[in-house]
Amino acid sequence: MRKWLDRYYGRLRKVKVNYVLLNFFNMKKLAHARRMYRKYGVRRSVLLPINSSHLPKGTSEQPWLDGPEAHAKLSASVELRRFDPATREAIMRWPSDGYVILRGLFSADEVAAMNAEVDRLISDKVVDFNFTGRKIMFAFHHSEVLRKHVHDRRILDVMDFLLGKKVRVFQSINFLTGSEQHAHSDSIHMTTHPLGYMIAAWIALEPMTPDNGPLIYHTGSHKLPYLLNNSYDHGGNRFVIGDDAYARYEEAIDKEIRNGGFPAQEFLAQPGDVLIWHANLLHGGKKMTMPNASRKSMVIHCFAEDVLCYHELTQRAALMEDGD
Repeated sequence: MRKWLDRYYGRLRKVKVNYVLLNFFNMKKLAHARRMYRKYGVRRSVLLPINSSHLPKGTSEQPWLDGPEAHAKLSASVELRRFDPATREAIMRWPSDGYVILRGLFSADEVAAMNAEVDRLISDKVVDFNFTGRKIMFAFHHSEVLRKHVHDRRILDVMDFLLGKKVRVFQSINFLTGSEQHAHSDSIHMTTHPLGYMIAAWIALEPMTPDNGPLIYHTGSHKLPYLLNNSYDHGGNRFVIGDDAYARYEEAIDKEIRNGGFPAQEFLAQPGDVLIWHANLLHGGKKMTMPNASRKSMVIHCFAEDVLCYHELTQRAALMEDGD
């Protein structure tokens, strides 16, 4: 059922009972959610829809670098010294910018291996694009080569440090072309309680130019309040997700960007470059000036190990694979 929902998009994806059925047939993957429900006092079955309105109020916990003393904490951190000078310098900008750029993290051979593996998975019909026609979801579940690279400690060690907690890989997305996706925060799709404990990395697998739809990010936008279902009129009710819930969300994000004046920057990258971003950093994909131009990349989304992970937009607990 999961593959069917990932491949096709329509009215059935809006009906909440279908996700209840999905959860029922994936009970083992809800073990983490059950533990976190107990930890945070969520009195609700993991099978049922969940969003921020069902969660305990007044939680003050947040990642250690999200507070006003973040720069002072970084300056005093002994752990920061274990990173190389370029990485330390990039991390120091995290509190103000909401991202870290690691240039040349993967070698040319590593990039070639990832590209060859994605090509093989597509050719062998092991993976396919989801309903967007652009995203290949969870390819690392089908490949030891990709699994090794999404678990690369050079990325995960930085993520652990930035969140102050150990992270686990939840999802990979592979692209062959630009996403052209509107600006958004990942926290509407992959949400945590407490907020802020999701983190992502984007890996360039070929040169990114102004013409082939590079990643766009809005510096400093991670400081905005999290835009969740109770922050805008999503048009849904107890039984269905609003027909145009995501379009309404995008309109609300557009307004935040205009009002806040957050500059948009293009990630013009070389193969092997990595951009790590905050759970609430607004980002998207620039429209391609050359239609269907090649723009190979891989995104990794991670959660902190000991927080509740769910999907605010589709209102369901995250399904976690054992060993990820």
